[in-house]
Amino acid sequence: MRVGELSKRSGVPVPTIKYYLREGLLPAGVLTSPNQAHYDDEHLRRLRLVRALVDVGGLSIATVRGVLTAVDTRDDSLHNKLGAVQEAISQPSPVELDPLAVKDVQAFCERHGGLEGFDIAASNVTLMLAAALSAARSVGHDHFQDLLDSYLEGLKIIAKADLDYIAHRGSRDDIIEGMVVGTLIGDEVLKAVRRLAHVEVSRDLMAPPAPPKANETPGSAL
Repeated sequence: MRVGELSKRSGVPVPTIKYYLREGLLPAGVLTSPNQAHYDDEHLRRLRLVRALVDVGGLSIATVRGVLTAVDTRDDSLHNKLGAVQEAISQPSPVELDPLAVKDVQAFCERHGGLEGFDIAASNVTLMLAAALSAARSVGHDHFQDLLDSYLEGLKIIAKADLDYIAHRGSRDDIIEGMVVGTLIGDEVLKAVRRLAHVEVSRDLMAPPAPPKANETPGSAL
């Protein structure tokens, strides 16, 4: 396909495609004439991945270039490639870390990942968690970390659903693109569904009892 068809099928404007080509984010097409190049489905898949990283992930071009280098590294498992992308799309909040929150994250990692002596600062994901617990401590919620184990057990079910969703997408780039979109959009979906779950559970636990019906006294059999 020519660049115009690549643009039409991907939804990415031609000038943007040419920019990605200049930046090395998209491999060059096969020249068919001095001013024309041919692109194939591999270019389409890579373009969708780049678009997901830039438009959905909000990553800089330099960061995207690093992610693609990790994706293209030979002899590395898909598990490690997905981990590298997760690190790239995880952006910790710029807050001062509470030393106790860092210890809480360290203890959590040791309990569930066997990461003895792991440097929390070495991972954006664990930094995100430490930043969140630090924010909780700053507003007087010093025991929020007590929820982490329960959260993990529930989220393993969600993680399984996420990976089942992307596992059969075909190519490596398609799987990674699905993970980027699924993670970032899934985060927003989870926030909304969690709030709906709060409504349902709160209704069961905290809503006042319904007033008795006419001719019915409190405590009478239903």
